[in-house]
Amino acid sequence: MQAQYHSINTFGTVDGPGIRYVLFLAGCKLACSFCHNPDTWVMSGKTITVTEVIKEIEEYRSFYDSSGGGITVSGGEPLLQPDFVAALFKKCHVQGIHTVLDTSGFARPDALEKVLPLTDGLLFSLKAADNKVHRQLTGKGNELIIANLIHAAGKCPMTLRYVIIPGINDSDSDLKQLSDLIKQLPTSVQLDLLPYHTMGITKWEALKIPYKLPHVPGATETDVKRVKVFLVQTGLKNKYLG
Repeated sequence: MQAQYHSINTFGTVDGPGIRYVLFLAGCKLACSFCHNPDTWVMSGKTITVTEVIKEIEEYRSFYDSSGGGITVSGGEPLLQPDFVAALFKKCHVQGIHTVLDTSGFARPDALEKVLPLTDGLLFSLKAADNKVHRQLTGKGNELIIANLIHAAGKCPMTLRYVIIPGINDSDSDLKQLSDLIKQLPTSVQLDLLPYHTMGITKWEALKIPYKLPHVPGATETDVKRVKVFLVQTGLKNKYLG
């Protein structure tokens, strides 16, 4: 079993617990205006097998095990290649390796269902709770994403990631919809509030793609704090807000 991939980070520290082997698969059907890795959108032609991944993980296994880490499969959108991810995670479980899936949720429900039972942790990135804002940011509606989010909640530990983009998805209305959505989930999730940054612009320029948010400033610590305070005021528990 093999997949097309973009790159590998053997010492990831922000993609799940502990030190992690992070495999970035190629291909994504969203075109997020703020994506910092637009070079992952298309299939790369580079391939890797399950056996090759496991072999490389074993080279660094002591670091992963001692830190409570493991493997994270990211993208692009890893659920575009669900058979590979499922086969890889199944082998990881045999080897006692902790698995994390990093997804936008924009995938067929059957693709998610192939991988979810083999997933020890889920990083789920929601671009906007408001459908109109989501279309503005990605060119796609969020109906499928929200349905997958609701389905996945409670199946394994989940961190819901939300990038705060000043003036785009951080209005009181946007945040109220986000709060209402989280309250609708069948179990509590960790909400990771991430500040928007512009460090990916150089990749857009290198690919000769016009950057879609050229005049939007990066989110400040004050922006993040304001969002957190607002969400707490809507009734979300502070302990679940990161």
